[in-house]
Amino acid sequence: MTIEVRVPTLGESVTEATVATWFKKPGDAVAVDEMLCELETDKVTVEVPAPAAGVMGEIVAAEGETVGVDALLATIAEGEGAAPAPAAAAPAPAAAPAASGGSVDVMVPTLGESVTEATVSTWFKQVGDAVAQDEMLCELETDKVSVEVPAPAAGVLAEIVAPEGTTVDASAKLAVISGSGAGATPAPAPAAAATPAAAATGKDVANAPSAEKAMAEAGMSATQVSGTGRDGRIMKEDVARAVATAAAPAPAAAPAPAPVPRAPVAADDAAREERVKMTRLRQTIAKRLKDSQNTAAMLTTYNEVDMTEVMALRSQYKDQFEKKHGVRLGFMSFFTKACCHALKEVPEVNAEIDGTDIVYKNFVHMGVAAGTPTGLVVPVIRDADSMSFAAIEKAIAEKGKRARDGKLSMAEMQGGTFTISNGGVYGSLMSSPILNPPQSGILGMHKIQDRPMAINGQVVIRPMMYLALSYDHRIVDGKGAVTFLVRVKEALEDPRRLLMDL
Repeated sequence: MTIEVRVPTLGESVTEATVATWFKKPGDAVAVDEMLCELETDKVTVEVPAPAAGVMGEIVAAEGETVGVDALLATIAEGEGAAPAPAAAAPAPAAAPAASGGSVDVMVPTLGESVTEATVSTWFKQVGDAVAQDEMLCELETDKVSVEVPAPAAGVLAEIVAPEGTTVDASAKLAVISGSGAGATPAPAPAAAATPAAAATGKDVANAPSAEKAMAEAGMSATQVSGTGRDGRIMKEDVARAVATAAAPAPAAAPAPAPVPRAPVAADDAAREERVKMTRLRQTIAKRLKDSQNTAAMLTTYNEVDMTEVMALRSQYKDQFEKKHGVRLGFMSFFTKACCHALKEVPEVNAEIDGTDIVYKNFVHMGVAAGTPTGLVVPVIRDADSMSFAAIEKAIAEKGKRARDGKLSMAEMQGGTFTISNGGVYGSLMSSPILNPPQSGILGMHKIQDRPMAINGQVVIRPMMYLALSYDHRIVDGKGAVTFLVRVKEALEDPRRLLMDL
């Protein structure tokens, strides 16, 4: 049977790529998940694995060709070459298993689109420990998620190549597992590891076609460009960096003074301090939030909502709701529905800026900010505007659990068009949420607190909540922001408006 190899998803707003390099030729045997080719986009380099074992058939898109998402790249004749395929179990250093007499390399797994490196956070096994197939060996930490690395085979952990705290790239070797025993295999492992390194230094590496073209246009040679691709291959973005560096050598030193030196600390105080390295997730959160402040013209408007009707409705139907749908009825589904309703009337709050264009989204992918032990993440509920109360509650519960367990994938945190952040669960009475770029709006929920309110000339006690909408003033005017918040308030104070689409 013939299997088609197609262009994978390339990431948000990326619609095409250039075929940079083919690692296989027609007639070559391929194993499942063995790398067939490398695609180059404007932002990242994407490796395309084999969807099945077999023999490489026709290469439809040659090196240098530009292809769209889901375009046909090649074909594989399934099964015909399956016998020799296991020899390539470790895609990058293929010579290592043979040289080490039955050892298996533990490689960095796929980290997700646009993620090129990770930090080894924890090893669950030590050298000499016996491991079972699929048993967790270590945990990697990326900018977004934590990735557990399972053992590809049963045996004994012979060598840890990347200890805790090491930053590794997407094709790096983490460890070596010996299948023949603990005593004899650890010694040859360093020699085997040196083989691919030596081979790499003496190998002629072909640069990406787009990089060759860019170097020719810029009048540069390969010796003037430092390659960041596989085996030091020069990519298009490497040439762009080299050209920019050559054109502006003086200003390059300007960003250096950015880090502010820490003020001197008294010796007595220093002895009682503890210095802990920031996790990659925390570094990314800090960078993105600061970039958001520096990029957007951010402004916050406030209102308050009487939660009496929502609380009464929830109290009346929560038992029936949970019995029928198997999930508790919370406040988040009401707020999600109210926001989707308001976004239809004020679409600019659901839009984003792309250069000199405004991109209006005719759908709502709702981001729900969730606090985890490692930091803040924002899983996305896709097409929330077309979901029922029960579907929203189930999605939020499932995403929240995956976030707390560190199991969210990159795809689950991408593509949001608007975000809700509930600081009320921590007791916050009022705050100004920060935008989640490239979004133009974020709603902040807060603590429900009984307060005296003037209703029809009388002072009565009502459960009140402050609402905060932070928005990008470059795209959302004050009138639109206030209208949005008022529509959310009206929908929550009279939930029947949601049913009547008012």
